[in-house]
Amino acid sequence: MAQLSDDCFADGGRLMTLAAALDLLARRLVPVVGVERRPIAQCLGRILAEELVSPLDVPAVANSAVDGYAVRFDDLECQRETRLPVVGRATAGHPEERAFGPGEAVRVFTGAVLPAGADTVMMQEDCVAEDGFVTIRPGIRKGANRREAGEDVAAGAVALKAGARLRPQDIGLAAAVGRGELMVRSPLTVALFSTGDELVEPGRPPEFGKIYDSNRYTLAALLAELGAAVTDLGILPDRREVVRAALADAARGHDLVLTSGGVSVGEEDHVRGVVEELGALHFWRLAIKPGRPIAVGQLGRTPFVGLPGNPVAAMVTFLRFVRPMALALMGAGDIAPTFYRVRAGFEHRKKRDRREWVRARLVADPSGEPVAAKFPRDGAGILSSLVESHGLVELPEDLTRVEPGMIVDFLPFSEVSR
Repeated sequence: MAQLSDDCFADGGRLMTLAAALDLLARRLVPVVGVERRPIAQCLGRILAEELVSPLDVPAVANSAVDGYAVRFDDLECQRETRLPVVGRATAGHPEERAFGPGEAVRVFTGAVLPAGADTVMMQEDCVAEDGFVTIRPGIRKGANRREAGEDVAAGAVALKAGARLRPQDIGLAAAVGRGELMVRSPLTVALFSTGDELVEPGRPPEFGKIYDSNRYTLAALLAELGAAVTDLGILPDRREVVRAALADAARGHDLVLTSGGVSVGEEDHVRGVVEELGALHFWRLAIKPGRPIAVGQLGRTPFVGLPGNPVAAMVTFLRFVRPMALALMGAGDIAPTFYRVRAGFEHRKKRDRREWVRARLVADPSGEPVAAKFPRDGAGILSSLVESHGLVELPEDLTRVEPGMIVDFLPFSEVSR
């Protein structure tokens, strides 16, 4: 069962800024998942639980970066062509074992170990080979086309830091330093359900007054991209005793409980009250749009987040709040997404003291530079707006007006979909 540090949200107020909430997460949440050894082929997307120190130099020895001829730079003429005898041949995995003396050249191929004494490689396209000799043009610099031992990773250097979320290139680097297995964090177990009598499962015939539950599928996909193990608990009706039993049961066997809907102040919104009854509700509103009604607390010692029911608000609050929370619970070292500075191609007004997100596409202006074009409709229930947008323009609390040409922060969905 998941464990949080004591009073992890004790500083949370009734209404918080997003920055304060994220800072609280970064300072108070601790990893709750275990550690396991896995083959590197099974580690993509997992959180590295160890500092990976290279036991060897990569590459292990000096080698050729091109197909060509290995020579001693001091044997070359500076102002005219140099003609040298070719005394050997080295290919990748098959070093030339014969002695390599002054005034000689060795035919080498990409990746081949350079003969002792060779410090420069001339590309074959810049040479003329005939009758056992090679003619080399002047002008090459000393050390050209030579890969030094350890120039990629030196023995004893940290190749990958603990807490790294392993990407394909990280897996490749682990293989390059000889590791067949890695110590990684186990998947975060997440209980997920939606609430609301108005919801029905996709695939069923439509019913008057009902809507299909899209949030659970969106959130499950977002969690899967993080590598979490999701338990889909389906749709809960707006009955307090059912919600209470489901939350209590979910908290006993999961690292995180995530819901959507039922966290506002309506008579049929039971989630918030049940959380207060079963554990603690630390805050339930953030100074944000969309997504103000977001409930954060604990069920016993299991973290709980209740997201808004509106589809856009549910996804946006997941990306900016639940995602970093989940990464922190999994032991990730870097939980903040990367924003990019772009010019706004729209006008927009907002309230002060509220963080706001505008759905936008990146389009090219006449000079070819990217400009954020605002999606024309901004309702929190317009899920198609997320499909047709490339990401979110994030507007800080102190900003009240966006004008065309202003530089804004843009968060592409591609940055938070891995």
